[in-house]
Amino acid sequence: MSTQAARTPIGAMLYFLIALTLGSYFTFAAVQGDYGVFRQVEISAEAEGLKVERDKLAAELSEMQNRTKRLSDDYLDLDLLDEQAREVLGYVRADEIVIR
Repeated sequence: MSTQAARTPIGAMLYFLIALTLGSYFTFAAVQGDYGVFRQVEISAEAEGLKVERDKLAAELSEMQNRTKRLSDDYLDLDLLDEQAREVLGYVRADEIVIR
């Protein structure tokens, strides 16, 4: 009787090592890659921030359009005109006191 030592074939170990390496790589890429889970979360957060900024700019645009319409020739708001003259030109009436 001959005794054979139990030895694992190198091919099986090599196959297992390659499978483990590829599995680790694909798992890492699925979590942190360019199209991974973390990147999707970053994109969603950035999209929400841009939506907030868009809404803020839309409100600012609406305010500017309203002021422009109120200073146009068709519709002149004297209070807004007086406010703009005071702010831009430093206009002050003779009977007013300015406190700085």
